[in-house]
Amino acid sequence: MTAHQRTLFGAGRRRLTPWLLLAPGVGFYLLMGIGPSLATTAYSFTDATGLRGLPINWVGFENYDEFLLQGARSRDNLDALQRTLIFMFLVTTIQFGIGLLMAVLVNQNIRGRLFFRTIFFVPYILGAVVQGLMWKLFLRPGAGPMHTVLGWVGMESQFLTGPSAFYWVILVQIWANAGFTMVVFLAGMQTIPADLNEAAAVDGCTGWQRFRHVTWPQLTPAVNTNLLLNIIGSLQAWMLFLVLTGYKNGTQVLGYVVYAEGFGQTGTGSFRQGYAAAASIILFLLVLVLGITANFWVNHRERKYLG
Repeated sequence: MTAHQRTLFGAGRRRLTPWLLLAPGVGFYLLMGIGPSLATTAYSFTDATGLRGLPINWVGFENYDEFLLQGARSRDNLDALQRTLIFMFLVTTIQFGIGLLMAVLVNQNIRGRLFFRTIFFVPYILGAVVQGLMWKLFLRPGAGPMHTVLGWVGMESQFLTGPSAFYWVILVQIWANAGFTMVVFLAGMQTIPADLNEAAAVDGCTGWQRFRHVTWPQLTPAVNTNLLLNIIGSLQAWMLFLVLTGYKNGTQVLGYVVYAEGFGQTGTGSFRQGYAAAASIILFLLVLVLGITANFWVNHRERKYLG
């Protein structure tokens, strides 16, 4: 028996052992991950409604053509695509900065830091529905605490019904997820050897200089992880829009368009799951392109700082 015919599990039939161990996990992934993705792709070329008893017809690229090129609906969809990119940019940059700042603060040897770590992280574990309902009640016109406060100065609470609703959803998204960004940064800071900061302090470096030349380069893996997670997560976000604003022009993002078209939430009462599948493929391509671009950049940055 030659060396290359042996494995850690032995020779002969025992060589099949790792494949048998992998088979349940791979099968489950194919069933629950790849299968629905392929089905969605196929549905995007049909006029499927999702309603039982109705025929499904092959329509080719009509759904894509209607979504991107035809009439007022396509203009609304392109506006939603633009808002998705704006949402992604604002959430990623602001959440990244706030998460980093919170991590720096709670990484200090200060009294009560465990309490503040918990408080900053709690919103993340509540879930999008609870997060949205809390803020919806807080900002509720006519009855919410914000309405009461504004009433003292003769103003009304119209945050979730006016043009500012989109930016309030951005605020809630950042509030809800900044704690997770903080935890990733904090984990990265815990891996930095204390000797590096001590040596920099002995050399006379200020706090900012130690952060810039010691902490920041050593945080490269955490920076890359947070950047990718923030970009992909914000592109796919839609549940807060569902809870806070509902479906209306001027606020919806692409992920919400997919849900609303597929489950009859656009105001027309029609279920267009084939059309929604086409929209989800467009969203997938957007996430793929931006994700690959961001991944290329972070890999380049990691090679620059860590070799």
